[in-house]
Amino acid sequence: MQTAQPLQFAEAYAAEDVVLQTARGLAHELGLDSVTPGAGSVLRLLAAAGNAKAVVEIGTGTGVSGVWLLRGMRPDGVLTTIDVENEHQRIARRIFLEAGFATSRTRIITGRALDVLPRLADGVYDLVFVDADATEFGACAEAALRLLRPGGVLVVNGAMANGRISDPAARDVDTLTIRETVRSVREAEEWIPAVIPSGAGLLTAVKR
Repeated sequence: MQTAQPLQFAEAYAAEDVVLQTARGLAHELGLDSVTPGAGSVLRLLAAAGNAKAVVEIGTGTGVSGVWLLRGMRPDGVLTTIDVENEHQRIARRIFLEAGFATSRTRIITGRALDVLPRLADGVYDLVFVDADATEFGACAEAALRLLRPGGVLVVNGAMANGRISDPAARDVDTLTIRETVRSVREAEEWIPAVIPSGAGLLTAVKR
């Protein structure tokens, strides 16, 4: 049984350097939620385990999760990151450079994910990370099934619905949408799923 103390240890175990601390501070100033250090370390781990060369990130923010992903990817890997806020991406672009990644390592696209994703190639991505509006989780998961190669990994941040996921009284739109996405991924034959209780909860699934 997970208690607060072990979860705090897991978060503290994932140390962040000054670049990530800066990106996190900038996100806080803008009122943005970033992946926690523990969740970031899971992203890095999954990218490294899959020897990821091509990754899609939905929700650039100020670059916190992007840095974690890039640090797990192959040295020649490219992160395609999508966000509706150009100003956030301007900050992320600077953070990526400060973290030591050449501009050729990132492809930064401004726009709504559901408008951009149909333009990306089928079956060529190693990992898709979704950190978007909860109401778009289902559509993003469906798009990931098309984008990922067999053995590719889907990661959706926010699977715990801010602690409401198992509360039957929670009937708000975000919680209902998250529940439906978690259920549909679990029941789909195309996925091998698990929920990792790091940060806000990571719905993780490998494409068969």
